[in-house]
Amino acid sequence: MSRDVEVVRPDATLAEAAEKMQRLDVGPLPVCDGQRLVGMITDRDITVRATSEGKDPKTARVREVMTEDMKWCFEDEEVQVAADLMAKAQIRRLVVLNRDKRLVGIVSLGDLATEPRAQEDAGEALEEISEPAQPQRSGR
Repeated sequence: MSRDVEVVRPDATLAEAAEKMQRLDVGPLPVCDGQRLVGMITDRDITVRATSEGKDPKTARVREVMTEDMKWCFEDEEVQVAADLMAKAQIRRLVVLNRDKRLVGIVSLGDLATEPRAQEDAGEALEEISEPAQPQRSGR
């Protein structure tokens, strides 16, 4: 799990989020309002959701295109729990919270693949993640 997680505010512009992603060389950023995790924004959210709707990245806000319904796990749970959640949701990254529900890290499929005890779980998760998904229809 990566513990030094950079975040973005929900009122930041899409351009600010994209600049941070470029600087950090990452695709997803957790969205935090103070200490509270409120969503996740990805480079794909900016490209597909915002661009397809004609939003101006200099004025549109992260909250307008972020994913609010996120999957997460607790830091003290077994690796299998994270792998199962990632497989079922077909996601490659999962936010990790402490028991106070504060963000403490992000675990990626790559993290699971490099952990000897979790390699089988990572392989199974990758199989499910790689299955074609049905397009999600969003009201946004």
